[in-house]
Amino acid sequence: MIAATTISRMASSQAPKVLRLRLANNSSAPPQVKSSNNYMKRYFTDKTTKEATNTTAKESSTTSSTTTAATATKEETKKTTWWNNTTWWGTAGAMAGWGMSGAAIYDALESSPELISLNMTGVLLVYSSLFARWAFVVKPQNLLLAGCHVTNVAAQMNQLRRAVEFKKENGKDEEVDDIMKKAGATAAAGAACVLGGPMVQSAIVNANLGVVSSIAAAEAGPFTVHFWAPMSKWMISGASFMELDRPTEKISLAQYSALTLTGFFFSRYALLVAPINYTLCSVNIALFGSSAWHLGRKVKADYLS
Repeated sequence: MIAATTISRMASSQAPKVLRLRLANNSSAPPQVKSSNNYMKRYFTDKTTKEATNTTAKESSTTSSTTTAATATKEETKKTTWWNNTTWWGTAGAMAGWGMSGAAIYDALESSPELISLNMTGVLLVYSSLFARWAFVVKPQNLLLAGCHVTNVAAQMNQLRRAVEFKKENGKDEEVDDIMKKAGATAAAGAACVLGGPMVQSAIVNANLGVVSSIAAAEAGPFTVHFWAPMSKWMISGASFMELDRPTEKISLAQYSALTLTGFFFSRYALLVAPINYTLCSVNIALFGSSAWHLGRKVKADYLS
């Protein structure tokens, strides 16, 4: 009753003077005037109610906008922490990669070619070639990492040259021929995959084979560098696991230090890039373990024994 009386008074106050007089004398007015007075009363009552509703809606909208802005600020703060900072982990991984390139250059200047592992050198060539491409196309792009892998390709090619020359000088021509055949077969297979991959992928996707077609069309599927770059890293881990008993005098301290750090940093970095790469994460965990094993053996033999 109080609210209705208040609205009625507001409506009456907004009406012209003549209408207010009519409203006041409503009881004594003829039926036609009473009807007009009632109409005007309802009009101004509805108008006041709408204005009150609009004001409430605006206040609600302002509150909602403030809440949304506060939420966005919190999310932004969360994204910029070091644990979720893609740039930080990408830069750290790239610096570890540069350490690997530096290790190859250092070994070329200071170490005897007989210490060079041809298995590891060949794997590192394939690995850096693929990762140079991966770092260029991943989001966000990592040019520092791409540059380090291009440098590593050149450094590993030099290491391969030194190892082959050393073996030839020591009468191991058959072993050199075997290495060259394997290198040629690997290069031919890689070229065939690059040239024929898109056609095979298109055929599988268009065949509508369900899960198979979905996997073929995936952003990090088997027809992309997002898949093959991590797979090349599995070869590094595999080479390390196959040589767990390698003599410590043939282990490069610089190279395995860089590989251990690379495995550590990329285990996290792989989960922050787009597309997210779980294969890359898992292989770096394995790389960290195998490289740390060799590194520990080397440090123990040279500095703790």
